[in-house]
Amino acid sequence: MASDHERLRALKAFDGTKAGVKGLVDAGVTTIPAIFHHPPDSLADAPHHHGHHQFAIPVIDLAGLAKPSGRASVVGAVRAAAETVGFFQVTNHDVPEPAMSEILAAVRRFNEEPAEAKAPYYSRDTERRARYQCNFDLFRSPTACWRDTLYMEMAPEPPPPEQIPPACRAIVPEYAGLVQRLGRTLFGLLSEAMGLRRGYLEEEAGCLEGLSVGCHYYPACPEPHRTLGNARHSDPSFLTVLLQDAVGGLQILSNDRFRSVEHRVVANTAGPRVSVACFFRADASTRVLAPIVAGGDGDGRARYRSTTVPEMLRHYGAKGLDGVSALQRVRI
Repeated sequence: MASDHERLRALKAFDGTKAGVKGLVDAGVTTIPAIFHHPPDSLADAPHHHGHHQFAIPVIDLAGLAKPSGRASVVGAVRAAAETVGFFQVTNHDVPEPAMSEILAAVRRFNEEPAEAKAPYYSRDTERRARYQCNFDLFRSPTACWRDTLYMEMAPEPPPPEQIPPACRAIVPEYAGLVQRLGRTLFGLLSEAMGLRRGYLEEEAGCLEGLSVGCHYYPACPEPHRTLGNARHSDPSFLTVLLQDAVGGLQILSNDRFRSVEHRVVANTAGPRVSVACFFRADASTRVLAPIVAGGDGDGRARYRSTTVPEMLRHYGAKGLDGVSALQRVRI
C-alpha cells in the first residue's frame, strides 16, 4: 500500500497532466493507476445496511398533466416514487429529442478532442463558473473514480461564453433552459405531493434559484473490477435531472418522507459512457433552509435542523464522495 506522501505525489502528477482519465486511455494503459483502486467492500454487490431490494424504476408520463383530471394521478405517482424509491423516469416531458441527442454528442466531442485543446479549460478554481476536471474531490476522496467532468453553473448567473468549450457553447445554455422549464413542472408536482400549494418549492424554498450542469464522460476502463465511475453518494441538490446515453451503468443503491437516493456508476470495458446531470439548488446565499413541517401527510416532526447552502456545500466538498450522506450532518 502506498504511503500518504506517495499517494499525494501520484495525485499531483496525474492532475498536472490536465488530461484526465481520457488521457490515460489515449496513452494505451492496460492497467489502471493505484489511485483509482477502490477497496473490495465498495465494489461489492452485497446488500447494504438499508436492505437489498430489486425494483423497477417508476416511469411517470407527464402527458397526464394536459388534462385537469389527470393531474391528481400524476401527483400520486410522483409521491409514491419519491417516498419509496427516490428516483423516477419521466416521459412526455417536452425536452426535445434533438436537444438531448446534441448535448450528449457535444460532451463526447469535447472529451475526445486532443488533450492540448481541453487543457485550457481544466481547473480546480471553484470561482470559475465553468471548469473541466477529473474528480472534483480528487485530493479529498479516499480513491479516485474513472470519469472526467465538465461542470458549469448555469443559474442564477451563467458563465462567460468563453469559459464554455466551443463544442458545448451553444447547446448547454439551450439545454439548461429546457431543463429549468421541466424543473418548474417537477417542483410543482413535488409541492402538491407534499400537500403544499403548487408553487411552494419554487417560491418559498428557492428550489429553482440555482442550476448546475455536470457533463460526465466515463471512458472504457481496462480494469473495471478495480474501480468505479462514480462512488456511492447522494447529490447535494434539491433535485437532479439525469440524461444518460445507451451505455448505462447507473446503480441505485438505497433509498424521512421523500428519499435522497444513494447511487453510483460502475466502470465498464464498454464505452465511453456519457451523462448530463442537472442539479437544482438554492443560490449560495444566506437563505436558511429548514424542514417543511406544514405538509398534509407527515407527522409534523422535523428530522433535520436548519442549515444554509454554503454550509452544506462546504461539508459536501470537504468530505468527498465517501458513501456517507451529507444529510447526516444536519439530522436531528
